[in-house]
Amino acid sequence: MGKGVLNLTICAVLLFLSIGGRLHSTPEPIFNVPNLEPKLTGKRPDFMVPAGTTNLARGKKVIASVSQPIAGSLDLVTDGDKAYDEGSWVELGEGRQWIQIDLEQVANVYAILVWHYYLRDRVYFEVAAQVSNDSAFKEGAITVFDNTEGTGKDRCYIETYQGKLIDAKGAKGRYVRLYSNGNTDNKMNHYIEVEVFGKLAVSNSLNDKMVPLKTDIPRPPFR
Repeated sequence: MGKGVLNLTICAVLLFLSIGGRLHSTPEPIFNVPNLEPKLTGKRPDFMVPAGTTNLARGKKVIASVSQPIAGSLDLVTDGDKAYDEGSWVELGEGRQWIQIDLEQVANVYAILVWHYYLRDRVYFEVAAQVSNDSAFKEGAITVFDNTEGTGKDRCYIETYQGKLIDAKGAKGRYVRLYSNGNTDNKMNHYIEVEVFGKLAVSNSLNDKMVPLKTDIPRPPFR
């Protein structure tokens, strides 16, 4: 075999190995998203809440800005299943959409945990969360999170299997509404699970002992 042929063979092998390595690796995503916070890695630091705080959203009724989801059903949002598998999430259509959870009683809300979709890294746009006693959210709505560009004060974030924890600061209300407007992969809106941690407003939490928030975290996706 001549040197020229040998060199071409070596170059071809190196090129094949290089392409193969890129195909089987998982590159870090690069999002051209303003005001994006670093992706959460490792265990999230403990978030302290008053003793006796529980997930008030579990099994509660969910309504949405659309009469019929494109995929899944709204009851999946509060069924306790945080897997990303088909049949574990609900998909709403394009544009700014919302879901709303009726806690059935007025409560002090200390934290909201939301999983949109985390099989692959993506960022959802115009994410906001509000608490209110008005089911129409026309009066007394308390905004506890809003990363809408230009108006929101919070940062965008990358979805992970640990969910997004929102500090609700004890906001008082019966209804919780969450908004989004598409994502970096497509124009649809998704929810796997939402948890709303709080205590009924009839209780006095001012002198309660503070304890770490407890919730079950799903397994990270295999990549």
